[in-house]
Amino acid sequence: MAAAVTRPGAATIIGHSPYEIATFLRPQPAAALPGVGPAMARSLARYGITTVGDIADTPLATLQRILGTTARQVHERAHAHDDRPVVPTAAPKSISASHRFDRDELDPDQHHRTLLGLIEQLGAQLRDEHSVAQAVTLTIAYADRTSTTRTRTLAEPTAHTPDLGATGLELLAFLGLQRARVRVMSLRAERLIPAEQAVHQLAIDTRDDKARDLEVALDRARARYGLGVAGAAAAYRRTA
Repeated sequence: MAAAVTRPGAATIIGHSPYEIATFLRPQPAAALPGVGPAMARSLARYGITTVGDIADTPLATLQRILGTTARQVHERAHAHDDRPVVPTAAPKSISASHRFDRDELDPDQHHRTLLGLIEQLGAQLRDEHSVAQAVTLTIAYADRTSTTRTRTLAEPTAHTPDLGATGLELLAFLGLQRARVRVMSLRAERLIPAEQAVHQLAIDTRDDKARDLEVALDRARARYGLGVAGAAAAYRRTA
């Protein structure tokens, strides 16, 4: 609620004392309270309840006659009591990377290289944000301004570039672009969750462990020198 009334570049600080909290909270319009939508605000206004302070001062029994089962929750929040957990590092729902070609790109090899570059970008960003993806979506925009989008769920939530790459390349192969005139290629990691919530199935093959160790080293190089200075050779597009 404080953020909603704060102009860009400024900050609103509310003290911890009950008086300071009430001083901020009570004058706010009823609709500013989480859980009070426009329809509920109109219902309250018909009874002269237009501010958060009005809600707090209204007996719970009266609110229950007006709002029904949601009255207790609204009443509690009007008194600055909210039992919802705070998740300060919640993962975004999705992240994406895209590339616009300088001209209509017909070369499947360039399509392949570009996609690998996008996969590396997504993997690095996911690991930087300590998130993992549960699905990958590939969108291809063509010269005639049409587009094709395909989504595939991953075998397990991951931020591991080879796993993302395998799924991304499967999507590319499924589209069968061949000599399509591609203008924009976009890749999106979706249904993100915090990395600590993911379970990784251990493999007997040690190549996966080596690939993950290499990935750590590449991430360190990117952090020091920037994205694009290190990665799989196949991801770098030909310029001649």
